Amino acid sequence: MPEAPLSHSDPQIVLAFDFGLRRLGLAAGDTVTRSAQGLRALICRDGVPDWQEVRREVNRAGALQLVVGCPYNDDGSLGPIALRARAFAAELQSRTGLPVHLVDERYSSLDAQDLLRSQRQSGQRRARVQKVDVDAMAAALILERWFAGEIS
Repeated sequence: MPEAPLSHSDPQIVLAFDFGLRRLGLAAGDTVTRSAQGLRALICRDGVPDWQEVRREVNRAGALQLVVGCPYNDDGSLGPIALRARAFAAELQSRTGLPVHLVDERYSSLDAQDLLRSQRQSGQRRARVQKVDVDAMAAALILERWFAGEIS
């Protein structure tokens, strides 16, 4: 899989995925502003998404590059979920024909949860924080890490 972020000089939409066994968080951003926006979460069955729905989201976003978070263990090793995230990334690349980049996403869900709770406490966010919100925000954080040059 490609490793160098921002391989094209033209502005591009990038779609990021926070892989999970139950949900797949989605976020989009662009290579000009290098900012990310959490979109939604798709339901998975034991880590397998509805691939037609994934394809629709890629097309709807107009994405030209994709980013997948890879949850390494604390010691940097690959655990079972990281291996499944890598398999998802390979399948995603095969099904879309788009470049897929991997990013170390350790603690992204915890960071997303903390950020959303902080937004709620400050009044920036009115709605209760739900798991799908955390997944979408985690995908946004993963994408921002990629924009910052982090790769896996």
